[in-house]
Amino acid sequence: MLSYLALLFAYFLGSIPFAYLAGRIRHVDVRSQGSGNIGSTNAFRLLGAKYGLAVFAGDALKGVLATALCLNLWGPWGGLGGGILAIIGHSWNPFFKFKPTGKGVATGFGVITVLVPWISLISIAVFVLALLITRYVSLASTLGAAMAVLLTLFLSVPLAYKAFVFAAAMMIFIRHRANYKRLLKGIEPKL
Repeated sequence: MLSYLALLFAYFLGSIPFAYLAGRIRHVDVRSQGSGNIGSTNAFRLLGAKYGLAVFAGDALKGVLATALCLNLWGPWGGLGGGILAIIGHSWNPFFKFKPTGKGVATGFGVITVLVPWISLISIAVFVLALLITRYVSLASTLGAAMAVLLTLFLSVPLAYKAFVFAAAMMIFIRHRANYKRLLKGIEPKL
């Protein structure tokens, strides 16, 4: 019974709204400004680099802790479940009426850091390079996720991890639909 509570814990761990809490410190409601997301990109734009990086670290840590806990209890498929629950908690936050609140990129990065650390390092390198070249966080996130998918397809990775990386990448692609439309129109904000 206690081990099943870890799944609930993973979900609520993922729902800790670091961007919202950082905004409260600065007297800014990140839900009503910028993109309205409670993720690190919106925090970076509204609150500055120091808070944006702190929110990214907090959101990634949610994925790390949820995944590591469930991985230790149930192995690869448990780690997968804990990671997905953390991303769902971040993206459809129960504290904000389950409305879409974030895109789960930083939390997903934390998850793959535990499951497949070498793939996360290459994916973050692609993300950083794309961000430095284009200054579009949405494009960098998409390219980082796509790189993770490609690497899991061609490297020897447990099936549970392949499933997670594919599912997480699909969620990132779907959650960035509006960003892709703005990119095509040339109106996507740069970092």
